[in-house]
Amino acid sequence: MQGHLPLFTLLLSAMITLSACSSSAPSARADAEERSTPYTLKSGGAVPELQQGVILKHAELHFAFDFTNEVLFGDATLTLDGSTPQPSLSVDLDTVFNIDGVWVNGEAVAPRHFYNNNGELVITPASPYQYPVAVKISYHGHPRTPLNAPWDGGVMWEQTPQGEPWLATAVQGEGCDLFWPCIDQPMGEPERADLYFTVPKGLVAASNGVLHSTTETDTTVTWHWQTKSPHNTYGIAMNIAPYKVIQNTYQSIYGNSYPIMYYHLPGNDEKAQRLFDEIPAMLTFFERMIGPYPFADEKVGVVQTPHLGMEHQTINAYGNDYKKDEFGFDWLLQHEFAHEYFGNQVTNDNWDHMWIHEGLGSYMQPLYAQYLNGDVAYKSYLNKQRKGLINTHPLVSNKTMEVEQVYEKGIGPALDIYYKGSWIMHTLRYLIGDNAFFGAVKELVYGSATPQPGSFTPLYRNTNDFITIVNNITGNDLSWFFNVYLYQPELPVLQQTRTNERLTLTWQVANNAPFPMPVEVSVNGEVTTLQLPDDNSVQVTPQDVVIVDPDGKLLRFEARYDAIN
Repeated sequence: MQGHLPLFTLLLSAMITLSACSSSAPSARADAEERSTPYTLKSGGAVPELQQGVILKHAELHFAFDFTNEVLFGDATLTLDGSTPQPSLSVDLDTVFNIDGVWVNGEAVAPRHFYNNNGELVITPASPYQYPVAVKISYHGHPRTPLNAPWDGGVMWEQTPQGEPWLATAVQGEGCDLFWPCIDQPMGEPERADLYFTVPKGLVAASNGVLHSTTETDTTVTWHWQTKSPHNTYGIAMNIAPYKVIQNTYQSIYGNSYPIMYYHLPGNDEKAQRLFDEIPAMLTFFERMIGPYPFADEKVGVVQTPHLGMEHQTINAYGNDYKKDEFGFDWLLQHEFAHEYFGNQVTNDNWDHMWIHEGLGSYMQPLYAQYLNGDVAYKSYLNKQRKGLINTHPLVSNKTMEVEQVYEKGIGPALDIYYKGSWIMHTLRYLIGDNAFFGAVKELVYGSATPQPGSFTPLYRNTNDFITIVNNITGNDLSWFFNVYLYQPELPVLQQTRTNERLTLTWQVANNAPFPMPVEVSVNGEVTTLQLPDDNSVQVTPQDVVIVDPDGKLLRFEARYDAIN
């Protein structure tokens, strides 16, 4: 650890300064709220000119903590690559932090040659540089405290029931720059990362990737975690507490094996074990339904947090209080793990396509209910999701979007990216059949129809990629399906006209868009499939019992749901 002594010198100096000051943690929190800027508090959107085309090859992040005063001390070395060096370069970092020093390729940058007025830290090196370039930034301060994590981003400085430190991060909405210097864009994933957490003895730092080493002094332990593949920007996570760990090895259906680890607070050991015991069946479901676990060379990791949950790659946050629901599993555990596939293995290249993360991730819950308990559970789960649709904004706007522009009701599709996305997948599955549907999902996730452990790496995807895959697999142009369901908000209406002799069906769609969706009709229990728009009627009598879409396969306007939204 000799190479990192400057950070700890800084830590000691700053802690002495803090002790001598009259400021306290609450005032530091207030100061953090005031100093954050709109630029910092958005993630994604327009890419700053200095960051365009820049790739984060490696992030080496060192963290230390003053838990009493809630101060984070960071020391980050970022290896950036690109094509044409510019006179200045930049990364994102919240303005709540004091910058203690900046170096480019080991050469100190004078304070007058770097500035962070709005959350974009602009650095002008003393000497010309070539890519790849190493940028080191030392900083400290009180990070933003979320008001309602994980829906608000920041660092949580909590205490366990025994009064010991319990720290966690959740930054999806506002981005990675809330606690480490990064390129706060979907395309800003570090290809590899080394993460160091120096904490008092007795505390455990659980993070992403593989535990490479622990280094002890008389009073501290430094936990060194290492990731081996590209890493979702908001998925880099700090979790610190006096954790206990339950662990085992999972034997995959693909012939490989990998560790499962659950870091939990002391107490409730029986509940923790029961949660841990859910994981192997869940893994088997995902490997059978989607494909190989993407990060088998690292781990399946879960950590107990003071907030509900978040899909932190290989160390998913869990705070659902060990609640199984009526479907026989912990939905939060299952949903966050789904993001290892939809969000971490396949990442949208623009937050406008967040439905790929959340819609497919949410569809995994009714699928798992079906896997465990059959069709009644599947339909019941979908029915629960169906009640939440709002249909005010399209799932995809074809614009460069910030995270909050997607998630905030009244501005973007909000929760529709979850539940409407799930129902779109359900209806697509009906339209094209299981083989084509799961084949398309597998191609989306892995870029291959036959993925094997070690044969793939994380991918960037967008909505058009998925549509192209579906069209190629089915041999049909299904743009009409996605145009109605993804690119405009209104649900299609199935108009039913019944006389004494016939039932006639007509789709009413916004802007009279084509929508040749077939419809099943049950007449006295006998099901007929109508291939609309041409084959659009069945013969009936006044006494017949007629049910349109008897198995609930179609996402469409239904007054029993949508008249109340």
